[in-house]
Amino acid sequence: MMIETKVIDKIKEVFDPEIPVNIYDLGLVYDVFITEQGDVQILMTLTSPSCPVAESLPEEVKHRVMEVQEVGKVEVEMTWDPPWNRELMSDEAKLALGFL
Repeated sequence: MMIETKVIDKIKEVFDPEIPVNIYDLGLVYDVFITEQGDVQILMTLTSPSCPVAESLPEEVKHRVMEVQEVGKVEVEMTWDPPWNRELMSDEAKLALGFL
């Protein structure tokens, strides 16, 4: 299995506590960059800047991704641009939440 697939699978283990869908399918992860050395940089957002897990969720993502054996350093960067909206969700997430 490719390292990118393993990293994404680990990210999919993280759920927003208020929404029963993983953060990857919710569209909260904008980009995943992996260097040849296995260092990972994740660009993500939250559903709102006042999200109660703004401090803990990025740390949970970091710790999950660090579980991948081939991964070196992990950096999670938060952004609010562009702001999250429902259109960023996968079809599976929209279906699970009743938007399709």
